[in-house]
Amino acid sequence: MTHRAFGVGESVASVHRDRLRRAAAEAADRSLDALLITPSTDYLYLLGYRAPAMERLTCLVIPAEGDPTLVLPRLEEPLARHELGTLADEVELVAWDETEDPIRVVQGLVGGARRVGVQDQMWARFALRLRAALDPAELVEAGPSMSALRSVKTDEEISRLRAAAEAADDAMRTIAAEPLSGRTEAEVSARIRELLLAAGHQEAGFAIVASGPNAASPHHTAGDRRIEVGDAIVLDIGGVRDGYCSDTSRTAFVGEPEPEFLVLYEVLREAQRAACEAVRPGVPAAEIDAVARDIITEAGYGEAFIHRTGHGIGLETHEEPYLVSSNPTPLVAGNAFSIEPGIYIRDQWGARIEDIVICTDAGGERLNTSSTELLVVD
Repeated sequence: MTHRAFGVGESVASVHRDRLRRAAAEAADRSLDALLITPSTDYLYLLGYRAPAMERLTCLVIPAEGDPTLVLPRLEEPLARHELGTLADEVELVAWDETEDPIRVVQGLVGGARRVGVQDQMWARFALRLRAALDPAELVEAGPSMSALRSVKTDEEISRLRAAAEAADDAMRTIAAEPLSGRTEAEVSARIRELLLAAGHQEAGFAIVASGPNAASPHHTAGDRRIEVGDAIVLDIGGVRDGYCSDTSRTAFVGEPEPEFLVLYEVLREAQRAACEAVRPGVPAAEIDAVARDIITEAGYGEAFIHRTGHGIGLETHEEPYLVSSNPTPLVAGNAFSIEPGIYIRDQWGARIEDIVICTDAGGERLNTSSTELLVVD
């Protein structure tokens, strides 16, 4: 099965022509002679369809100078031509037969290269053979080149992210209005997936429902625990709508919230709000993390904030830029990412608030617009 990031038509082909040109320019700027991209989200971003990943090598070769070439098994050529449409006029397709060695085909295209960027998720069986075939060329990660392209969203991409966020908000509002006490986490998780699909998602990727002591586990898998009065519940939901991802978290409390939890939650809410307000071009990603983390630490919960403040989002739920203390990269207009600090008290409860935010020239724009107040549910 193939999955398109955009629709079909000449305007779509022009989007991917531009992405291929920018990828070649990015490779040149990083002193790479070529990029080698195997089936992956990077491949989808560049060519507009998701090719099947298999034991037969499919490899998009993008030279820093010259036209791109798609090396692929002959049995995949009809599919590729159909999916590429008019883009196939500018990407040469080189189909290899079952008796041929595709590594040698790629070697013939990039032989003599000094530095080659290899797609981050390339299978080891291909990467190791390419390293031997292209020796003495240096093989490096293609990730920095691709992240530089993918992390800056176009207006069309932002529009799709906004629609996905609105759909996830609809699902969150609906589940928060339903009684949760007495239902199992797994039952609520299944219900959320139904709501995501009903709200327009084509894929309901995840629905974390972590109740009571399970709420202290950020990536808890919903299970048979029955939700009870007095439970805090972390609801972290998302999926894919028209090729782009949603991801949002809210925290609920069943019945009258405990005073101790209300104190914790207000600290978390202030940290998340301040981090959102700190977003603007030129601010290092690490600084957004620090804004949220400092507030939580000053309130005495520092050791209970056990993950980064956020991650980029787009064609994938997790991509660049990452809002973490080790990332000094300045934000730029067009970056899209989550801001999701959390506080987790082991064996007791946890809380997280997550919005998708776009960095604009005027600051940060929240795509999730539902209230961040604690959800008090039955």
